[in-house]
Amino acid sequence: MKSRLKNMSAPTDMTQGPPWKKIVIFTIPMLIGNIAQQLYNTVDSIVVGHYVGDNALAAVGSASPIMNLLLVLFIGISVGTSVMVSQYFGAKQNEELAKTIGNCITLTALGTVVIMILGAIIVRPMLLLLNTPDSIIDWCASYLTVMFVGIAGVAYYNILSGILRGLGDSVSALVYLLISTVINIVLDIWFVASFHMGVMGVALATVIAQGVSGTLCMVKLSRMHDIFILRKHHMKMDKEYSLNIIRLGLPSGLTQAIFSMAMVLVQSLTNSFGELFIAANVILMRVDGFAMMPNFSFGTALTTFAGQNVGARRYDRVNQGARQGTLIAMGVSAVITGLILIFGRYLMGIFTDTEELVDLSMRMMWILSVGYVGMAVTQSLSGIMRGAGDTMTPMWISIVTTVVIRVPMAYGISWFTRSDALPNGRSECVYISLLLSWVMGAVITWFFYRRGKWKEKALSQENNSKK
Repeated sequence: MKSRLKNMSAPTDMTQGPPWKKIVIFTIPMLIGNIAQQLYNTVDSIVVGHYVGDNALAAVGSASPIMNLLLVLFIGISVGTSVMVSQYFGAKQNEELAKTIGNCITLTALGTVVIMILGAIIVRPMLLLLNTPDSIIDWCASYLTVMFVGIAGVAYYNILSGILRGLGDSVSALVYLLISTVINIVLDIWFVASFHMGVMGVALATVIAQGVSGTLCMVKLSRMHDIFILRKHHMKMDKEYSLNIIRLGLPSGLTQAIFSMAMVLVQSLTNSFGELFIAANVILMRVDGFAMMPNFSFGTALTTFAGQNVGARRYDRVNQGARQGTLIAMGVSAVITGLILIFGRYLMGIFTDTEELVDLSMRMMWILSVGYVGMAVTQSLSGIMRGAGDTMTPMWISIVTTVVIRVPMAYGISWFTRSDALPNGRSECVYISLLLSWVMGAVITWFFYRRGKWKEKALSQENNSKK
């Protein structure tokens, strides 16, 4: 039994065997993990909605865009490291692998200090800039302050679990996430229901739980001596490796920054529709997280698959895996979205007893439904390009779909639907614009994948040519 568990959590070589099978086996633990990750946010919202009220639920939702905006630095480090790890692992370059992981740990430590200081300074000015209602602004500020003070746990879990997945080990990341999810649920109920700490208690529970999972990831990596040995000198900043992490991760970080800025702009529009719509938006985004799970899971799996096979120069397998993985992702996404539409009212009713809130959330979910299959295409093919080292193309696609399409369209629809009864326009504008940006993103991503320029970006090939 012990040996079986050890084999399950061992790094997976994705350069051998049927591509679809490797992708699916690798994706299943991540899909379960994403369910657990979504439970973090869902339980936060359920506990706050039932024990504090709908306004507290709206406060947690209004804080999210600012939180995401300041996490972009870690997203960049995580993506850059994951690409390098998967390619060096596929190419069997173990010393380069150790240096990459060591530099990642050091960069994350530096980034943590920056975000702790910057977050504390900009929290309230950002909330005021977003026209956050007075009824929830103090709750938003306290939630964000706790999250930024404890950012190290959140950052290290997300980055180190990304390294494990880059090595083909999605099982260990899942186990650690399940442990932290249980801790988070227990602490949520304890801090909010028993100690009446409100949204601050929710944030504190998340920080502690992810700190535990981050520590477990670090212990796991330090014991993988059969793959690499992490020594002190690997932690020293190396110009070549640090710059490569930043070069590969910066486009993804910028993508998330631009996406988060767009969300901040749209959040300002969302806030103009009042507390009820803000609360409905929170509920919808929690349910949306479940609908997006297969898309993000397959996207990450295909990043690892492409990285390892590009490192091994197996481009035939990359193309094969891209086709098979994308089709499976689309099918899974369609099934999950269908189930959410059928049982959505029951799911949304968990968050609130307000019938009007459930009705509003359900109406917006119907608008978004078709877009999830389109996002399966975008995430899968973007994962292939990132795994090959082309992180720029997905960045530009995200900028176009978010900045050029989504934000102007949201405000445009809002403007043209204004009336005496609806001085701010129709609230559906927020989700119609999102749907159209998803569909356009799928079309554009497919076009650039077919062009094939991403095949020229392999990092391990660059290193081999130097030798």
